[in-house]
Amino acid sequence: MKKNKGGRKPLGEDKRIHGFKLWFSSSELEQVKTIIESYNLDFKKRGVVGPFLRRLILNKETVQEDKLPDSFSNLIYQIHKIGVNINQLTKVANYKNMRSPSSNLEQEIKRSNELMSKILEALDMENI
Repeated sequence: MKKNKGGRKPLGEDKRIHGFKLWFSSSELEQVKTIIESYNLDFKKRGVVGPFLRRLILNKETVQEDKLPDSFSNLIYQIHKIGVNINQLTKVANYKNMRSPSSNLEQEIKRSNELMSKILEALDMENI
């Protein structure tokens, strides 16, 4: 029986095997940061500068990404934390084989649903 070979497919000719380092002065680095940030990219994030410079040098189209305001990133972070908490509660309920969760848990879920709907309404009002 043939085993399914998992993992990443071979890149072949597209594999990047040649590299070199670029050295910038402080003023040149500030210029590079300004250019990258004008495309709404995060200079400090790993894996951003190299692909951007490659596209810029090879005259490929550079994509301008819309960056969310900081308030939205914080909101997304808080929503993520709520989701993690709900997943943890669900896991505990399933682990303990709870047939019916306590009324306190139901109240918390109802409250989180109400807060989520208020957040979504506020986002809709801001986008108008």
